[in-house]
Amino acid sequence: MAKQKYYVVWNGPSPGVYSSWEACQEAVSGVSGAKYKSFKSQAEAEDAFEMGEEAYEEAKACDDRTSNNSSKSGNSGNSGSSCDTSKPIRPAYNPAKLPAEAIREAIAVDAACSGNPGAMEYRGVYLADGKEIFHYGPVHGTNNIGEFLAIVHGLALLKQKGLDNMPIYSDSVNAQLWVRKHHCKTTLVRNDQTEKLYQMIERAEAWLRNNTYKNPIIKWQTDKWGEIPADFGRK
Repeated sequence: MAKQKYYVVWNGPSPGVYSSWEACQEAVSGVSGAKYKSFKSQAEAEDAFEMGEEAYEEAKACDDRTSNNSSKSGNSGNSGSSCDTSKPIRPAYNPAKLPAEAIREAIAVDAACSGNPGAMEYRGVYLADGKEIFHYGPVHGTNNIGEFLAIVHGLALLKQKGLDNMPIYSDSVNAQLWVRKHHCKTTLVRNDQTEKLYQMIERAEAWLRNNTYKNPIIKWQTDKWGEIPADFGRK
């Protein structure tokens, strides 16, 4: 039995998400330059439709190049890539899907890494409106480092904006421990490739030593709530 597919029509008289090929075909029939694509799940299709065809294709190509470079060399970092990863394949989180127990006036942070070590990036999302508020990478590093830097980035940003009580959600127990100890306990080799990242780590550790904060750092309950809203959707 064939698996259910969903179809996105970006360009045509009736753009949208369709649950059958027949409906999609009818929506694009006779349309010059129609833009459409099939997806394995409704969620993927809805996400891609929200992004728009150009942003989706750009982000998909970037993600493919990053993954291919990492698998071939094991240390892709930024080399050979001009990807704009401020447009991840997973779009902004939909606030309507936020669990009832979660605090809306908060930010969520997460990291992704193609290989470990490999091309690492992290970002923060504001839960009240689902918008990405910061993003960094990819650089050569590890997922744990990204999780640590994401929390510190969030703390520094909230302090700068005077939002001393706004919580930060993270799904990484390890990163939260490193933040409490003011030390990123990584085993990543320090060399020319990782020097820039190590300088960021040192700045983050110095910020933690020299600043106080009231912002609660809360563990995101992945087992109950699903993936954290800042997740890059690459699992």
